[in-house]
Amino acid sequence: MANPALKLPSYDDILDLSDNKVGEIINGRLEVHPRPAPKHALASSALGGELFFPFQKKDDPDGWWILDEPELHINEHILVPDLAGWRKRRMPTLPDTAWFELAPDWVCEILSPATTKTDRSEKMPIYATLNLQYLWLIDPILQTLESYQLHDGHWLLKDSLKDDDLVCTVPFSEHTFPLSNLWE
Repeated sequence: MANPALKLPSYDDILDLSDNKVGEIINGRLEVHPRPAPKHALASSALGGELFFPFQKKDDPDGWWILDEPELHINEHILVPDLAGWRKRRMPTLPDTAWFELAPDWVCEILSPATTKTDRSEKMPIYATLNLQYLWLIDPILQTLESYQLHDGHWLLKDSLKDDDLVCTVPFSEHTFPLSNLWE
């Protein structure tokens, strides 16, 4: 018999968090971490800027929706990647809800000391089970980018970039920019 004192986390638990916290429900647990630090926020904002104009063209059915911190409600998980992208041919219009129930095609996690372990050991496998096709991990402290593509249910490392290497990787290989554009 289940212990009634053990309550599974709910969306209300996330809504009850203070504004300076981000909450996710991962594998049945409430994960709480602080809002992004400045280097983390800069890398995320700069990457969004790099990808927005080349790929999020209005009325382009082959374009993308590129969004900062979308809330994903998929299966039992509530996930908040730093950036995510949906191909417009899979999701022609944005939902009317404050969250997404359709898994993105691409996710980027900006690693921080508070999130690296969860991003790598828990969220990467979840993203694979959701059949998400592309994943980037960016570390603004080490100034690195790892680009992964899903292959037979497993992540295959496509590129490992550092410092001011040129970024030209899946799924946005049509656009090239120096990785150093993401740092201060």
